[in-house]
Amino acid sequence: MSKRDFYEILGVKKSATDAELKAAFRKSAMACHPDRHPGDKDAERRFKELNEAYQMLSDGQKRAAYDRFGHAAFENGNSGQGGFEGFGSGSMSDIFEDLFGDVFGGGGGRRAQGGGRERGADMRYNMEITLEEAFTGKSASIKVPTAVTCESCTGTGAKQGSKPRTCSTCGGAGRVRASQGFFAIERTCPNCAGRGEVIDNPCPNCSGAGRVMKDRTLSVNIPAGVEDGTRIRLSGEGEAGARGGPTGDLYIFLSLKPHGFYQREGADLFCQVPISMVGAALGSDVKVPTVNGGEASVKIPEGTQSGKQFRLRGKGMPVLRSKDFGDLYIQTVVETPQHLTKRQRELLSEFETESSHKTQPEAAGFFGRVKEFFGT
Repeated sequence: MSKRDFYEILGVKKSATDAELKAAFRKSAMACHPDRHPGDKDAERRFKELNEAYQMLSDGQKRAAYDRFGHAAFENGNSGQGGFEGFGSGSMSDIFEDLFGDVFGGGGGRRAQGGGRERGADMRYNMEITLEEAFTGKSASIKVPTAVTCESCTGTGAKQGSKPRTCSTCGGAGRVRASQGFFAIERTCPNCAGRGEVIDNPCPNCSGAGRVMKDRTLSVNIPAGVEDGTRIRLSGEGEAGARGGPTGDLYIFLSLKPHGFYQREGADLFCQVPISMVGAALGSDVKVPTVNGGEASVKIPEGTQSGKQFRLRGKGMPVLRSKDFGDLYIQTVVETPQHLTKRQRELLSEFETESSHKTQPEAAGFFGRVKEFFGT
């Protein structure tokens, strides 16, 4: 029986690129892999056929020979006969790890290490602070419920006077190999669950886990200049690892309470300051508080409009891990007087009558444009 064309087996054209060959082989091999069709001889035959085709065509020299001479290029003792031969020292398993990762249990870099030394989980703690605390920085004590190393067994999980023994099923590797047809599959050891050790006499204090739950009190130093959402990492202060494994980390997530006077953008602060109509018209001096508890003076010039911003350099928040400071921006809000007396009304009416485009240039300009628009 004549052999099928390699390009036809992979379902690609003769002009296919290496990437197209690889993608076609991956798709077809996944579909007919023996693990998905146990006992199916046809699937096994098809899988071997795909292996041979990809082995030949993925090698530049072999592909060139095949394109010129066809299957005859590999007859009469030439290399390249199917199965797993012809891949050099890397073997077929290297190609499968590259193509499929650990979909079928491969991926040596991901294999569990013996001894059950599992790293503890990282933990999160949410802390709310005030803007003033963010300005000065602070030291705080927090109480964190977490898993800590069991003192009775020092984290081994075994009862005092005993110790874990090496798993006899996997020899301490945490992984076992099983053959299915011609293909070897590596899986987590079912006897030790990948730990590589078995505890015959578990510690009564931790039930063999090597860790127990406990409230821990920790000190946290919050630097000046932290912003909302800042994350502080406390290395090794998370959950203890199982059976003596390394400890995880604790992450402090900071949030800032809303402030009644300031709004913050980075290191800059913004606030609105109401001023009287007279103060805006004639000019005035305004005292505003600063976040450090001090006071700053702002000179409001004559004719200031509502919404005008004044910048006070260096009066904002400290820049994290720097000696620099942001700025404080004061925005004026001109307040319209209410509950006027009769005399005050008379004075304002008199002012309105005598006012002109010089005293109210924006209003005069606006209404002038309105007249032009309507042609009046």
